[in-house]
Amino acid sequence: MSSQAGSPPTQNPDLVPSRSPLPLSASQEAQVREIYHRNVRNKCADEVRETDFAACATNRTLTAPFVCRAQRRAMNTCMLQFATQDEQDRAREEWFATRDLRRRERELKEEKRKEQEKFHREWWGLDDQGRRVFEKKKADEAEGK
Repeated sequence: MSSQAGSPPTQNPDLVPSRSPLPLSASQEAQVREIYHRNVRNKCADEVRETDFAACATNRTLTAPFVCRAQRRAMNTCMLQFATQDEQDRAREEWFATRDLRRRERELKEEKRKEQEKFHREWWGLDDQGRRVFEKKKADEAEGK
């Protein structure tokens, strides 16, 4: 009994929790899910083409699930094969890896917005509150004469 207490508990590799325990906001989780679904779809793209599900479902609405059942099952089998926790972890790791790139893109976008705002103010002769400066200068010049 003492030998069991000293040994660490063994876990089934399928039941190990996610490697990325950092909590994300709902929008961040949605971005991770988008990456995850994109990766799974990319891995099954050939399967979808080989089974001709896309060709079978074209121009069908309500009858597509019934007429294209074999193709749909082949496609779903592929999707389920790659829709694993490991794939979700890879999507999360990819999201974290590209986080700095997205931050830099946001910074560049903000810099561009500020430059455009500055140009707009100069072009239209506006002050910081958005009022016309030319009219004020004209009024000051008229009083000075």
